[in-house]
Amino acid sequence: MQTHKKVLKTPLRISLVALLLGMVMRMLDWPYAAGVLFTSFLSVGLLYAVRFSKKENKQPVAYIKMILVLFWTTNGLLRILDFPHTLFFQIGTALTFVTWFAMEGTAYFMDEDRKAKNSIIEIIWNFAMVVGVLTIITGGIMHLIEWEYSTTTLTIGLTIVTAYILKDVFSPVKEIEKDPQNQEIQV
Repeated sequence: MQTHKKVLKTPLRISLVALLLGMVMRMLDWPYAAGVLFTSFLSVGLLYAVRFSKKENKQPVAYIKMILVLFWTTNGLLRILDFPHTLFFQIGTALTFVTWFAMEGTAYFMDEDRKAKNSIIEIIWNFAMVVGVLTIITGGIMHLIEWEYSTTTLTIGLTIVTAYILKDVFSPVKEIEKDPQNQEIQV
């Protein structure tokens, strides 16, 4: 199995955690929330652009992901700066996300042989991530229609997603051994 090291994986994840924390800060009207969000969006955009430029074999899905990140981060930066015309970037984000999901979707969680590569613990954590994202979406809809507990729901969803990312940042790296018993291969 071929292993490849992803460039800037940890800084990107730390930027995403800062972004989620900035969102919570903004919902709770804490000071410096806009600064944290602006810095996080900017760092995610720049770090992913560097990661994309260092990638050797660029498949079409890599370009789709780069365009997705570009639309998403630009939309976030312009929204923080109160730029009124961000609909183009929101539509671009939605279209590239749907395209990415159609192209990669659940294959993201598979290895090269199309076999599930996740253990039961990883499946539970991935389920928690899905629940967290759905909770954020639900809280956002509740906030739009001004229902009670929308802030609580959003905070719970953001906490779950942040915990998932932090778990991923600080979990030990699995090293794949080419020869698990240190034996010579004879032909």
